[in-house]
Amino acid sequence: MTRPRIRVAAYMIRNRAVPEVLVFDHIGMPEAGTQVPAGGVKPGEELEEAVLREVAEETGLLTATVVRQIATENKPHPDTGQPRRTSFFFLRAAAETSDAWEHHVNGDGDDAGLTFACRFLPLPLKQPLADDQDAWLGRIDPRWTTVAGDGQ
Repeated sequence: MTRPRIRVAAYMIRNRAVPEVLVFDHIGMPEAGTQVPAGGVKPGEELEEAVLREVAEETGLLTATVVRQIATENKPHPDTGQPRRTSFFFLRAAAETSDAWEHHVNGDGDDAGLTFACRFLPLPLKQPLADDQDAWLGRIDPRWTTVAGDGQ
């Protein structure tokens, strides 16, 4: 039996008039669909470290705060059928984080050289995310999205 690839995914929430989730699209690759930051865990890396690294690599944001893990999903890769285990995390973004920006991915990972169009979308989402990445958004308790002193 093949061991699953261990992955993480980030529901990075920004609080404005309503909670908003960070998503991105691959510029020049519309078939990839709208996604949340996600990717593989490196050997010896803790899950929380991995989710913060993925957010930084795919969006350029370095100020994310992990609130908690909200789900773990065992689901095969949609193209290869290879087993994957993805841990979904709820992260908090500062209210003053930009509404939208483009980020050029550096490094040596699969996304190196790509450019992502990042933006926040209000919750609940009007359209599903690629690969059903939005499946666990409902597990984020609205009470967790506000913090005393964050202007809300």
